[in-house]
Amino acid sequence: MKWISDSPSNTWKIAAEFFQGLEIPAVIALHGNLGAGKTCFTQGLAQAAGVREPVCSPTYTIISEYRGTVPFHHIDLYRLGGPEEAFDLGLDEYLEAGGITVIEWAERAAELLPPNTIHIRIERGENEEHRILSIVENPL
Repeated sequence: MKWISDSPSNTWKIAAEFFQGLEIPAVIALHGNLGAGKTCFTQGLAQAAGVREPVCSPTYTIISEYRGTVPFHHIDLYRLGGPEEAFDLGLDEYLEAGGITVIEWAERAAELLPPNTIHIRIERGENEEHRILSIVENPL
């Protein structure tokens, strides 16, 4: 699947559409450069999952937990050096916790991700506002 977004609000709509077809429990790995829109997509997904509180990038907290219609976990591995640090944080427990687990910079712990992880690549498009979102099989 592939989507083109021309604004943050459109990215939220794409995430809500994606949520409608999502089988839960789900682990979603987001791939893309800084500023690509990973957190924006996560915010739209969280809203679709019934999360009513603001969802911010957990770059410094690393893991944020939210309550919605299903448990929602937002994990940002940007500051980690590798899978060992992710394991030490208890990533494996979140991967098995049920609900929805969204992981930004998931490639930093690729070895720990379950085989049924959904990988989404987010890239900049033609201009500053455009984003191309696609489900990929081999993100690395």
